[in-house]
Amino acid sequence: MQTSCQSAPMPDQALRILLVEDDRSVREPLAQYLIRNELHVTQTASAQEARRQLSNRRFDLILLDIMMPREDGLSLCSYIRAGVDIPVILLTARKDDADRIIGLEIGADDYVVKPFNPRELLARMKAVIRRARSIPKMQRLPEAKTFEFGAWTLKTAERELRGEDGVTIPLSTGEFRLLLQFLLHPRTILSRDQLVEVTRGREAGIYDRSIDNQVARIRRKIEPDIRNPSYIKTVWGGGYIMSMDVHQK
Repeated sequence: MQTSCQSAPMPDQALRILLVEDDRSVREPLAQYLIRNELHVTQTASAQEARRQLSNRRFDLILLDIMMPREDGLSLCSYIRAGVDIPVILLTARKDDADRIIGLEIGADDYVVKPFNPRELLARMKAVIRRARSIPKMQRLPEAKTFEFGAWTLKTAERELRGEDGVTIPLSTGEFRLLLQFLLHPRTILSRDQLVEVTRGREAGIYDRSIDNQVARIRRKIEPDIRNPSYIKTVWGGGYIMSMDVHQK
């Protein structure tokens, strides 16, 4: 059951938050805390209702519980990231790294383990929104384009990667965003910190391994010989570089 929660008129410029949490004992106190801090908050207890809210309203950030009945938060995060560029912070009671890594790879901006301090969560929310808004326009996803590089063609509108044989190679949202950055900056050394920042604006350092893992997966899909990469090369101590010429249409 969805509940829109506003205890007092908010200023027009207040940040609009979508809180997706099936546990009422967590959702309602958190919503009230955020409202007291002058945020617009829309509450929903299911992924299905969250999808409806997203189709009807604009939000500045989504707080998303991972463990929900029927459709879980990871599935909803993937759906959100495929359609809109709204920052997402995942909430979970699980402390293992598996969900965190999966969530970050499919496009979440941060990950908070329950129980959490609401004040710390609010600070993280504001930091994520600041980073998202500070990403230069040149680093955002371009309008529909076709990129040709070596034996490959990437169409951004369809998010399709095709080889010379016409076969489409599937890309996750994280892989698509990372590959796109290499294609936007060919023959330019991109550090891990830069790749972290431009793909989702996350804090550098913690997620370096996530970037390395995504590069490895992209290499497995495009490189003729992953032991001797000819497309995305490692620059020791520096990061990575797209070593092919890239043509845009």
